[in-house]
Amino acid sequence: MAEITAAAVKELRDRSGAGMMDCKKALTEANGDIEAATDWLRAKGLAAAQKKSSRTAAEGLVGVAVAGTKGVAVEVNSETDFVAKNDQFQDFVRTVSAIALDTGATDAETLANSAYPSGGTVAEKLVANIATIGENQNVRRVAQVEVSQGVVVSYVHNAAAPGLGKIGVLVALESEAPADVLEPLGKQLAMHIAAAFPLALSADDIDPAIIEREAAIAREKNADKIAGKSEEIAAKIINGPVEKFRKDSALLTQAFVMDGKTPVQDVVASAAKDAGKPITLKSYVRFQLGEGIEKEVSDFAAEVAAAAGV
Repeated sequence: MAEITAAAVKELRDRSGAGMMDCKKALTEANGDIEAATDWLRAKGLAAAQKKSSRTAAEGLVGVAVAGTKGVAVEVNSETDFVAKNDQFQDFVRTVSAIALDTGATDAETLANSAYPSGGTVAEKLVANIATIGENQNVRRVAQVEVSQGVVVSYVHNAAAPGLGKIGVLVALESEAPADVLEPLGKQLAMHIAAAFPLALSADDIDPAIIEREAAIAREKNADKIAGKSEEIAAKIINGPVEKFRKDSALLTQAFVMDGKTPVQDVVASAAKDAGKPITLKSYVRFQLGEGIEKEVSDFAAEVAAAAGV
């Protein structure tokens, strides 16, 4: 058997656009022959699938799944919203969410390498879906929440199917209070999170880089007010809007959307008082489809437009 060198794997990867492991397997099957390995990838549909991976995938679905005191959210992207309505794609997102819940995967790479029920791995099933559905897809991210006692409540906004939609939220409530008390509270909090888009659980958890950016904005907006002032006074002028931003962006201090005034932490405290048991909002997850992805007109969309003569 021919030795499979790193240089050969790189050459095949550059030529085909396929993944590193697929290239290594193809070279092994072809006894090191680049041309034969390229044909092997094409025959398996891997080269074509990887070629599609250059397209921007910013649509798709967020899937949520809960079992007992544990919950998971998964985002799977596609190029167009049409695919999100495809039964095959929806089944894949639903299955991958269940796999993540079962395996405890907390990152996309681990999830991709997990076994798929029908055989192979999640990554291999994804490649097969790309080939049959005809546009790029990818498992973008996964997050888990868990409590030792209490409930994890899920909520999907703009649901395409049960547990699948554009915004998926998980709320983890740690408490000895009964589920019939915690679940309605969790659902209301989840709806708040979907609408209010908190950046973190508490103000101290917000990314310092975001706070620095807000301080820079406040400094620019108040340039006239701080001109000629001492550093101490200037800091007070700048800190005002920054502290308001921190308060409005942290879940616990946001005004509850149900009444527009009560801080979320007070809503939880009131529920705990009524239940006669401490309730802690331990953590949450909010996945909004495509957030942070720079959306561009994909090759697929361009092909459709060209076919339509647009």
